[in-house]
Amino acid sequence: MPIATVNPATGETLEEFDPHPAEEVDRRLAGAEEAFRTLRRTTFDTRAEWLRAAADLLEAESDEVAKTVTTEMGKTLTSARGEAAKCVAGMRYYADNAAGLLADEPLADPSQVGASRAYVSYQPIGPVLAVMPWNFPLWQVVRFAAPALMAGNTGLLKHASNVPRTALYLDQLFTRAGFPEGAFATLLIGSRDVERVLTDPRVRAATLTGSEPAGAAVAAIAGKAIKKTVLELGGSDPFVVMPSADLEESVKVATVARCQNNGQSCIAAKRFIIHEDVYDEFAERFVASMSALRVGDPMADDTDMGPLATESGRDSVEQLVADAVGKGAKVLCGGDTPDRAGWWYPPTVIADVTPSMQMYADEVFGPVAHLYRVGSLEEAVEIANITPFGLGANAWTQDSAEQAAFVRDLEAGLVFVNGMVASYPALPFGGVKHSGYGRELGAPGPREFCNTKTVWIG
Repeated sequence: MPIATVNPATGETLEEFDPHPAEEVDRRLAGAEEAFRTLRRTTFDTRAEWLRAAADLLEAESDEVAKTVTTEMGKTLTSARGEAAKCVAGMRYYADNAAGLLADEPLADPSQVGASRAYVSYQPIGPVLAVMPWNFPLWQVVRFAAPALMAGNTGLLKHASNVPRTALYLDQLFTRAGFPEGAFATLLIGSRDVERVLTDPRVRAATLTGSEPAGAAVAAIAGKAIKKTVLELGGSDPFVVMPSADLEESVKVATVARCQNNGQSCIAAKRFIIHEDVYDEFAERFVASMSALRVGDPMADDTDMGPLATESGRDSVEQLVADAVGKGAKVLCGGDTPDRAGWWYPPTVIADVTPSMQMYADEVFGPVAHLYRVGSLEEAVEIANITPFGLGANAWTQDSAEQAAFVRDLEAGLVFVNGMVASYPALPFGGVKHSGYGRELGAPGPREFCNTKTVWIG
């Protein structure tokens, strides 16, 4: 896949970029290792000062950065501005809190281990390779970079090949803010070059957000080299609605949860599992809400949804819908690809999905919702857990016993009750099963790439 900016609203290639040659990649690897020697010895206060400066730069430049993001991957300009603002907030959160999250943890009674002092110290491990996707081209990177840099690590970014302008903006952001040259650097390389970088002894670990095959490939390479990985992979998040739910609010949130980021989010709600007592009313309201979304120019402020990011992504959505319809599923709205330039697909709702259809277990990475009618909480949980994924889950109920059951039984890294699954700097983020392992954000995020060192002093 060429490294290029292609406008998904038109299909026009705007700019192509030459990959970094081997000698430039090596120079950047050396720079990351050299910067680590400096950064690991700086204080939290100094790192925080630099990270706040990076946040200030992004905030001041957010309008232009947002236009770049929208041009490269098609999300609405409003959404891109929101993503930039989220990055600013995330950087400021870690600037304010990393010192506390990574503070030494003393053993309350060191005499029980025969010591005068004993504690756990979190120490950085070195350059970390981040293999990142196009769907949140700023936030996916910053949610790794902010905690990693505050911990004293350095970062090497292999971004998706269709967002090179965004990748090059991030390449300079942290250096401009004061971090040592090389502390964070973009590698303009293809997927085939990832193995060479990951096996380089200067790279100590890797984090990947992306598809199952990509995660499996990186994990295999890192495992052979005995290097730590954090993987955030796909999701087919359930959205369960029980009879006691606030139906109006659940429909409103369901529409946003399915179509956020033009439907291209790992934590987007995809499978809507509705109790039979409220199924018909929910379906009617949901179809009306999805049908009312304005699809059009992503740069326009009144647009709700833009194009899908890539032609192959649009084709995949088409194929999954066609497979379901061909096997008996019913399209309640949408389902037809518009005849226009670019990679468009309308908000779509499908009912009567069965296990014979690919979308029953696969992730649909586009604005397609499928509905399921269930008669009990137990049946809802069974369908919710049927996929190989376990990233997020939404449960709507006012019944405290049902809430407790969903929290206990839904196989997911995140369970949101009466709300939409989202990522917050203060909360750990990640999944189980084929959705990956390890955690970003919260306290676990910066600790993933630290040496949890036991210190015993006699």
